Amino acid sequence: MKKIILINLISLFFLSFANANDPKSIGKFKNWETFTYNDGKGKICFAQTIPLERSPKNFVRKPSRLFVTFRKSEKIRDEVSVTSGHEYKSSSVTATSGKNEFSMFSQGNFAWLIDREEEASLIKTMKKASRLSILAKANNGRQTKDLYSMMGFTKAYNAAKKNCA
Repeated sequence: MKKIILINLISLFFLSFANANDPKSIGKFKNWETFTYNDGKGKICFAQTIPLERSPKNFVRKPSRLFVTFRKSEKIRDEVSVTSGHEYKSSSVTATSGKNEFSMFSQGNFAWLIDREEEASLIKTMKKASRLSILAKANNGRQTKDLYSMMGFTKAYNAAKKNCA
């Protein structure tokens, strides 16, 4: 259920900026940006970035994004999620930085980590890393790779966390 709420939030983010309840930027930090949003149940804060590189270049897909979300009213914090702009083949998403590798579970076109310990470990890695790659397989079997910069992540993460504390 929580994942469906996040998917709906992200969909709203991409569809419209006309509504007063749409996500509001509270800061841009190099390659990351932090937003707040009120879904009627409470305040949601998230840090997001877009990839520096996407491959294969000839594979048409929607935008890719990497998020860390906080939903105070649901007591959810440090929720790492990603969309690569295509429907994922089940259990085919991996986040990698250096020797650190994290398997993610997918539903539709979003993927998440399995538990809070994994999320904490990935966030710790993201704070130290300069880049993070997301390898995934689309439903049609095509392998995709998105390369994200971690420059500005710590400040964006801290702003999101502070605003939903």
